[in-house]
Amino acid sequence: MAPRGRGRGRGSSAGAGKGGRNNTPRVQRDRSQYAGSGFSEIPASAVDQLERGGENGEDGEGGDELVASRVPVAMWDFDHCDPRKCSGKKLARLDLMQELRVGQRFQGVVMSPKGTQVVSPADKDIVAAAGVAVVECSWARLEEIPFNKIKSPHERLLPYLVAANPVNYGKPYKLTCVEAIAAALYITGFDPQAEVLLSKFSWGHSFWEVNGPIIERYRTCTTPESVIEMQEVMIREMEREQDERKRAKEEIEEAGDLLIENPNHTGGAWRPHHSDEEEESDEEEEEEEEEDDAEYEIDRLGNRIRKKL
Repeated sequence: MAPRGRGRGRGSSAGAGKGGRNNTPRVQRDRSQYAGSGFSEIPASAVDQLERGGENGEDGEGGDELVASRVPVAMWDFDHCDPRKCSGKKLARLDLMQELRVGQRFQGVVMSPKGTQVVSPADKDIVAAAGVAVVECSWARLEEIPFNKIKSPHERLLPYLVAANPVNYGKPYKLTCVEAIAAALYITGFDPQAEVLLSKFSWGHSFWEVNGPIIERYRTCTTPESVIEMQEVMIREMEREQDERKRAKEEIEEAGDLLIENPNHTGGAWRPHHSDEEEESDEEEEEEEEEDDAEYEIDRLGNRIRKKL
């Protein structure tokens, strides 16, 4: 029986075509790659048959390389979010993600709240052989999830990453289903597939813009423990940078206060702090100068002479 919410892959009927040509569709032929490693039950269709090398193989050698590197991607969905906004359901509709039933096993890496270690580059071989899955559920409703029925030998947590989706942009750990899957693919070295998944969302390019430098440093690690160590190093660095920015902002604000114009010292509002005596003295000096001018005159040669009384 096909997994919940999924029919057979597109064009999945088999048979001989015109002229005896085998018309078994590519979707069905590719299903053999899942037998024995990734899914415990072969899915109804291979993951991401759309865009694999183009419908008629027009992508050439580049498309063949992408097909060879593509790994199974799946999810257990417990309908905790709006299906119209669920990134996992959108990928499933696009045939880029396989929906799993409760009780159906997945032998690849599973991004789960029950994980005991973080995903790391050491998981690359597991992902290459069996893919990546995610438990799509709400952290507030974990008690509703039958984790005993969706166990995996490779349950993982994500290290520190920041959400790029519009709802939780900038918030650590608040990743959507597609972000969680893409993060695991990036960390384990499957960049092209991560980019294909993210490209289906208008904001998808922001995920690498926000997290690229962080992921690059995780990829220098070799074990889950070293990923955690790198995470702690980066968190300390970010805290120091935040403190420095805060101090710089405070210094700018303090300096700005000194430069603020005092309304009491502007235009006609400002008055010198002279005493009344000084003002009276100035007036007397002006009167004396006027009296002196009255006693003198200028002769024809330009000389200043006392007037004749």
